[in-house]
Amino acid sequence: MEKKTNYSYIGIAFIILVFGILFIPKIVDRISNGDIIRTESRSDSANERKTKAEPLAFIENNGIKRQVPNFSFTNQNGKIITNKDYLGKVYVIEFFFTTCPTICPRMNANLVQIQNAFKEFENFGVASFTINPKHDTPDVLKAYAERYGIINPNWHFLTGEKETIYKLANEGFYIYAAENEDVLGGFEHSGNFALIDQKGYIRSRKDEYGNPIIYYKGVVSEREKVGYDGEKEEISLLKEDIKKLLNE
Repeated sequence: MEKKTNYSYIGIAFIILVFGILFIPKIVDRISNGDIIRTESRSDSANERKTKAEPLAFIENNGIKRQVPNFSFTNQNGKIITNKDYLGKVYVIEFFFTTCPTICPRMNANLVQIQNAFKEFENFGVASFTINPKHDTPDVLKAYAERYGIINPNWHFLTGEKETIYKLANEGFYIYAAENEDVLGGFEHSGNFALIDQKGYIRSRKDEYGNPIIYYKGVVSEREKVGYDGEKEEISLLKEDIKKLLNE
């Protein structure tokens, strides 16, 4: 009886040895080729989970939460749109102009991609303020919106008094915009987006040091990952944070 038991142990050991010889190299090879995903750092995974779970920060000035300033402009359909029309909606703010030969086409292509990602949400929108209102009439803005495939009824291309628009950009949102004859297109502006919650507060995620990033870079696409100047894309972050606000 003892001899049979010993032979059984020997047989099991032999099978384990053969299995190891046959399959361990294959497992190692699959890991090397990326077929099996490994988590390199448990702390990184924990940080990622914390970022996704953490509520977005409010942007504050002297301890006061910043809200969207009151505004009233005409949209691409000739309708007056105010900040009150956006209450109850999560939306993105941009400043652009239709004849922009540089960053605006990239910014709006990224916003269209975001639009399409949230097309099922009736409470998501975009506010695009032109910084060249002399040229960008409602008819011009409507043609621009059609060319880009704008289908979201809450995406308004807005025009009005130049001084009022520039004050809204530079003092209301601190998103730089200016006329400059020496630059291509005659205007210069930031390529940043601002994210607004359903109550009209400016919100953003925090950086690795715990400070609000305030704005999201709008020029580099998700597909590119990194721009020609080394700037990393933040469209994927913006999409994550839009979803977070929609679920608040």
